[in-house]
Amino acid sequence: MGDAHGDGIPADGEQPVHPVTVPGFSIDATSVTVADFRAFVAATGFRTDAERYGWSAVFHLAVTDPDRIAGEMAGTPWWLGVAGADWAHPGGPSSTAADDHPVVHVSWNDAQAYCAWAGRRLPSEAEWECAARGGLASRRYPWGDELPEDDWLCNIWQGEFPGRNTAADRYVTTAPVRTFAPNAYGLYQCVGNVWEWVHDWFSPRYYATSPIGDPRGPALGAARVIRGGSYLCHDSYCNRYRNAARSSNTPDSSTGNMGFRTVAQSISEG
Repeated sequence: MGDAHGDGIPADGEQPVHPVTVPGFSIDATSVTVADFRAFVAATGFRTDAERYGWSAVFHLAVTDPDRIAGEMAGTPWWLGVAGADWAHPGGPSSTAADDHPVVHVSWNDAQAYCAWAGRRLPSEAEWECAARGGLASRRYPWGDELPEDDWLCNIWQGEFPGRNTAADRYVTTAPVRTFAPNAYGLYQCVGNVWEWVHDWFSPRYYATSPIGDPRGPALGAARVIRGGSYLCHDSYCNRYRNAARSSNTPDSSTGNMGFRTVAQSISEG
């Protein structure tokens, strides 16, 4: 587990590389979709953090309602707070989320609520990385070490960030969850497309003391780990579309590029 190539930055805590074992587990082949989340909301009446707060963070090129912009995010002016942006309206209140795309504008709290309803849970960070690697130890990506420029294997940014996306991979924002080839374990888009919440609290120092057996992260923290990068990743800004890459956000935060996938509570016998 960890960055074997020196690609990350120290503040992300991707090193040292360390051995980890995890018990067998069953994980979703895709991120949770808009259709999945819609069924949850229909069954429970759940309101997400974004809906309760009245706004969420939308990438500037994805805004559909410029008159609903409340302001820029500090330090990242390409992120705009948009009133009425939520899981069903990812660009603003006039937009509509496509059912086969990953659900976004969901916080860690929202993901936990979905898991409780579905009888599932968020993966640990170690489980997530094990699944994303697809059996390819120490490789950068789910398919190997190189990113072909003429054969797009994931949904990331092309062009000059943050103003011009050529959409060479066909997508400016999210792609349907089964776009591009799956890894050797059958998982789609573990890197790129959307960041995925995992269970663990974040600490950049945790890998130095992490246990070998089934690590579950620090006991306490201020932010939860997100993994996999998103459609906004670009080497000039954020090269976190890698198996080892990690970042974090506060549990009540929501943006247009964060989703999640789930793990079974236990593996059924037989």
